[in-house]
Amino acid sequence: MVKFSKELEAQLIPEWKEAFVNYCLLKKQIKKIKISRKPKPASHYPIAHHPDFGRSLFDPVRKLARSFSDKLFSNSEKPEILQVRRRKSSENGDDVDEIYQTELVQLFSEEDEVKVFFARLDEELNKVNQFHKSKETEFLGRGEILRKQLDILAELKQILSDRKKRSLSGSNSHRSFNSSARNSDFSAGSLGELSETQSEASRTDEILEALERNGVSFINSATRSKTKGGKPKMSLRVDIPDAVAGDGGNPRSIATATSVLWEELVNNPRSGGGDFINRKKIQCAEKMIRSAFVELYKGLSLLKTYSSLNMIAFTKILKKFDKVSGQHASASYLKVVKRSQFISSDKVVRLMDEVESVFTKHFANNDRKKAMKFLRPHQQKDSHMVTFFVGLFTGCFVSLFSIYIILAHLSGVFTSGAQVSYLETVYPVFSVFALLSLHMFMYGCNLFMWKSTRINYTFIFELAPNTALRYRDAFLMGTTFMTAVVAAMVIHLILRAGGYSASQVDTIPGILLLIFICVLICPFDTFYRPTRFCFIRILRNIVCSPFYKVVMVDFFMADQLCSQIPLLRHIESTACYFMAQSFRTHEYNTCKNGRIYRELAYLISFSPYFWRAMQCIRRWWDESNTDHLVNMGKYVSAMVAAGVRITYARESDNLWLVIVLVSSVVATIYQLYWDFVKDWGLLNPKSRNPWLRDDLVLKNKNIYYLSIGLNLVLRVAWIETIMRFRISPVQSHLLDFLLASLEVIRRGHWNFYRVENEHLNNVGHFRAVKTVPLPFRDMDSDG
Repeated sequence: MVKFSKELEAQLIPEWKEAFVNYCLLKKQIKKIKISRKPKPASHYPIAHHPDFGRSLFDPVRKLARSFSDKLFSNSEKPEILQVRRRKSSENGDDVDEIYQTELVQLFSEEDEVKVFFARLDEELNKVNQFHKSKETEFLGRGEILRKQLDILAELKQILSDRKKRSLSGSNSHRSFNSSARNSDFSAGSLGELSETQSEASRTDEILEALERNGVSFINSATRSKTKGGKPKMSLRVDIPDAVAGDGGNPRSIATATSVLWEELVNNPRSGGGDFINRKKIQCAEKMIRSAFVELYKGLSLLKTYSSLNMIAFTKILKKFDKVSGQHASASYLKVVKRSQFISSDKVVRLMDEVESVFTKHFANNDRKKAMKFLRPHQQKDSHMVTFFVGLFTGCFVSLFSIYIILAHLSGVFTSGAQVSYLETVYPVFSVFALLSLHMFMYGCNLFMWKSTRINYTFIFELAPNTALRYRDAFLMGTTFMTAVVAAMVIHLILRAGGYSASQVDTIPGILLLIFICVLICPFDTFYRPTRFCFIRILRNIVCSPFYKVVMVDFFMADQLCSQIPLLRHIESTACYFMAQSFRTHEYNTCKNGRIYRELAYLISFSPYFWRAMQCIRRWWDESNTDHLVNMGKYVSAMVAAGVRITYARESDNLWLVIVLVSSVVATIYQLYWDFVKDWGLLNPKSRNPWLRDDLVLKNKNIYYLSIGLNLVLRVAWIETIMRFRISPVQSHLLDFLLASLEVIRRGHWNFYRVENEHLNNVGHFRAVKTVPLPFRDMDSDG
């Protein structure tokens, strides 16, 4: 049977962990009570043990009296052994909180320990009540704001619908009016313009009155300013994301909001495409409000779970106290707990019912089943088939790799005569898949560790819970890639040994790369389509970094690309090899000696650092935090160091050696400081964990010290580029692959602590629900 402490640890909300009942602390206090109740050791003078020793003639009478009293109190109300007082406290200004304080009515033999236990129990009850009240107030406020937003949206839909009907009927009447005006003495143009201006002004007044009925205030609403056309200029702003309609309302699109004036949304241009633009903006606003309702419902569900788990914890700990103390204190204290705010308040349940009904009506066409798919998305169930295929492909990979080593040795592809041809045709493509598979394997290890340590990575990366990649899926993708790659390598060697022409055999790596690209962009709902499309969308956001608002998943992926520069270089050489059709002529120096190819090496090495620096600039622009500019300096220094190392590999003189040493040392120190202090939050000299941080997810502190040392060693792997431990082309390529693999391993190791630090920041601020920006807001709120 699983202990309740472990069950509570597995079910509690990680971001609200500190607000839950500290069950382990109360359990330790009960153990102290149990120890204090143990009988004292016997005196130094032994007493002879006799079966009748210590008995009295009045024992049967005492037993009869005790049984009579038990029956008497079982039928009547038992005397209270403790009293819980409730008093009002207004420490938080206008908010009045209820504070509970327990007084012992009946004396205990271990009175001091019992007093400490109930004092701590009162503290936990007050903590739970205060947190529940604060979150309840927050969610009720959100619900009220969303109700107003929905009313405004409904009015807009109705106004636009009515206006469309009037425009259709007015177009016919306008034609008849123009035909009659030609025969009259009045100017048809001036009269038409006057009537058009009056109708637009009346429509704008109608919109203003409709919105003011919903509590929307305007700047200078008493004297509405007018534009050149005589139309009132409204000051309500609508925040519409740039790409909500195209991205299906994902969190990135909702976060990317731009402000437009309300008159731009409502006033109908004379062009034919105006109606479509208005409709599109209304749809965008509707998606934003829908996402806000989903997040509100999620928060209410979490708060409901919070209440139920804490109630069970109080019940369990009081039962333990009754069992240890031999008293019945749980009944009286549980009455107080049930009357406390976090249990007695039904505002959360009523608001959940209201959100369900509103969402079903406005966003699901009165289809409750469809609404529940949004509000309560089903979690993915672990499939045993995935585990089976992971084991199957792992076994296939080991077998095929063993076969490959044997065939390579027998065919002599690594001999001096054949090694150049083989390395130039096969090595770049297969290295791409090997590094990609290794990175996927490390990401699977990250997912496994985050899940084991209860780090809410789906919330941090803003991933959909029902489509987010799990660690088994990551392992399956990695093993599938490696099995396909090694199988292609074996086929390549067999065909070469079979006498097929090199121009035909050397197309196999290109075919494999083409198949991978087709699978990546495949539009069918197979091969993890949500993950593939999410990956493509993130890459688009990275490449266009200054033009998209940067969220956690964007700069996290950009950091992964900074560790995959060798992979990008291999893609460059592979693309040149096949585009120049070198596989037919086997002129391998066509690409390497080309000026464009050599210049592209700088561009490819700079690109990941450049994109990451642009993200830092965009974050500084959005958040006005100078730390992002300092972080940008780290990537600029890394860019300089990378370019200098490429130049040194070609020039090889002492001056460039000195420049390499200076630039690389500066960039490495910069990177190490940012890794340990900013990204991981470590090296705090005032921490209660020496040179770490106050809060640690892993219980063993030595793991953090070892991780610091490992990251330090792997960060200085660039020293190999100066020492140049290379003898033959084979050894040179293998050493390059080994260093690239070590950098991927370092990045996977870095990932865990980076997300752990982000998780602890969320825990410190009790962030368990996203704050979705809303479309309609008053310009007065902008300041």
